[in-house]
Amino acid sequence: MSFLSNTKIAVIGGGSWATALIKILSEQANVQIRWWLRNQDDINHIRKFHHNPSYLSDVHLSPKKIKVFEKTTDAVKGADYVILAVPAAFVQESLQGLSEKHFKGKRVVSAIKGMIPDQNILVTDWVAEKYKVPLKDTCVIAGPCHAEEVALEKQSYLTIASTDNATAEEFAKLMTCRFVTANPLEDLYGVEYAAVMKNIVALACGITHGLGYGDNFQAVLVSNAMQEIGRFVTALDPREREISSSAYLGDLLVTSYSQFSRNRLFGNMIGRGYSVKAAQLEMKMIAEGYYATRSIMEMNKTFHVNIPITTAVYSILYDEQAPAGVMEELKKNLK
Repeated sequence: MSFLSNTKIAVIGGGSWATALIKILSEQANVQIRWWLRNQDDINHIRKFHHNPSYLSDVHLSPKKIKVFEKTTDAVKGADYVILAVPAAFVQESLQGLSEKHFKGKRVVSAIKGMIPDQNILVTDWVAEKYKVPLKDTCVIAGPCHAEEVALEKQSYLTIASTDNATAEEFAKLMTCRFVTANPLEDLYGVEYAAVMKNIVALACGITHGLGYGDNFQAVLVSNAMQEIGRFVTALDPREREISSSAYLGDLLVTSYSQFSRNRLFGNMIGRGYSVKAAQLEMKMIAEGYYATRSIMEMNKTFHVNIPITTAVYSILYDEQAPAGVMEELKKNLK
């Protein structure tokens, strides 16, 4: 596959991150985007007015580069890359109707910072198993990059991680533009698991903020969380990695502190006394950390890593323990 050729990219998902990715890709002169959205009203609106009415509505969507499809089979037809940009909980539903033949010869990119619920499996592993896509032909988009800042063309940085450096390098070129710098990295599992766990940490940060904890405590919480992520990732995939780089620490920081973080917002609501159900209904968006918390806890039954922050969040979300009491206990484990 030549980067100089007219690259066709299918994007699955209609949310803010999918829209932001399309904005980035549209900066390339040699790209054609095939976009699948679930909502028919949004599809009609985009075709007529060239912007997404539901997310990042100020972003202009070039009709010359972007075609919108009602069926995933039509969207992925002829594509060189398939980008998955839906919440992890909806991946299987969104790809219904697709089979192994639809992915043959394609590279699959996960823009999802979550795991397949109930199966406790990474999105890249699930794609490799279900659709027989070689792992070397998959990669993930990671790094501190909120969709809202992409829409504003704020300088941002991404990491494209794969088990195959050539795959990471090629897609990193496609994701680099005048306001985004994308760098390749050969640490698919480390980056992907770190991206899953940082959402749990953002939930914890939101909970403590909702309870009235200040910046001093949150700084300690996040520094301990980085160590927790490092322990867990090393247990699953032991190798040398620069855990303080933007793919890991940078992503953790922006998700934990940013006003745009939906996981932090979700946690803040829980800390203020909302039930999980009430918070989900009011947000009208998916907080990946909610599902990730249970997946990581289930996985840890095998690995037995010390993950006190994840355990605390699980106690609040799934055991329905009082946030104030859980955080009082967590304080004893932080240094």
